[in-house]
Amino acid sequence: MPSRISAEIAQLARLARDGGLDLTQVSLRVKADLLMSTPQPAPDDLAAFGEMAATLMPGVDEATAVILARKIAAWPHAPAPALVALRARGGAVLAALIRHGLQLGPAEMEDVAVQPDSRLALALAERSDVTATAVLILVEREDRAIDFALMMNAAVALPRVALDLLVARARRDAGYAQPLLARRDVSSVDIAPLFLAAGPERRLAILDSLAALETLTPSERRPAVPGEVFAGWLAMAADDQASAFQAVSGHLGGGAMLAEAMAADTSRDLAALALTAAGASVEDATRFLIRLGDEAAHSVERIFAVVALMRSVRPAVALRLVAQVGGIATTPLARKGQHQPAMDASGTPQRPGTARQEPAGSASEILRKIGLKRERR
Repeated sequence: MPSRISAEIAQLARLARDGGLDLTQVSLRVKADLLMSTPQPAPDDLAAFGEMAATLMPGVDEATAVILARKIAAWPHAPAPALVALRARGGAVLAALIRHGLQLGPAEMEDVAVQPDSRLALALAERSDVTATAVLILVEREDRAIDFALMMNAAVALPRVALDLLVARARRDAGYAQPLLARRDVSSVDIAPLFLAAGPERRLAILDSLAALETLTPSERRPAVPGEVFAGWLAMAADDQASAFQAVSGHLGGGAMLAEAMAADTSRDLAALALTAAGASVEDATRFLIRLGDEAAHSVERIFAVVALMRSVRPAVALRLVAQVGGIATTPLARKGQHQPAMDASGTPQRPGTARQEPAGSASEILRKIGLKRERR
């Protein structure tokens, strides 16, 4: 036995003898430290420690029991009676055992995941070996703290169903976005609904992934928004933003979720993508955004940014992205084996014809006018 530990035990013995100190609260911890400092503890010593733990545990305070649980939870030589005694305490003591590596089989993890004590579920969510089934059970509890523990746990892969639930919650609670976006095991397509919260690199990766998906499985081609319909949107933009966003959302097959998301996005990136998805030209979409008359409309830098975004995204890709953000179902195009002459400019869904050309300098002209108006103020 190391001389330092022997001296400390001797000091405790003197205090107990002369000062009436109750050693119940420290004896288990001291014994555990002594055994754990030995590479191969003697079986008799382990058996004695297990018996001591079973005897003294009911009278040990919770703080001491938690400390002991942390010490021996993952210790390969931990005597079964000591672990049983600690588990029987439940609550914070059992949570400490779970969090610090108590050996649990798949069925035990699932049982812990459904326990009403959220402390146990939270401890399980922080483990690196939690099973996929247990993860799904934990997510279905709809407990924000448990959700965040799982999202921050990079050692555990999130099952697809669990990920979908968390992404859906991110639409209602912005705090979920960054932990999900920080996970590199989640594909850019799966994280696309959080595009507005993503940084530049992740946004580019999302757009590239959706463009590749559109190439592999083209969506149904949609006609551009008719001029008279767009004129109605333009008329509403200045006086009734909510109705304008509802009209754009309805045209794309969306509902209140997309309309509310466009209204809440003060950057106007989502509105710009929705207008692109509807087939509006960059010039017309820019006119709509400026007609809104909000802070973004009065920022030349912001208008330049949304124009650049609209020019970088094809309508079909924009539609996929808007659908992800707004919860719209998209319809993949059924492939037909029709022949298309190589020089036919009309195109097919698989081989588009000549794209509609934007009026040269149209968006730039609008931006120039904004600058002139500012100079006149």
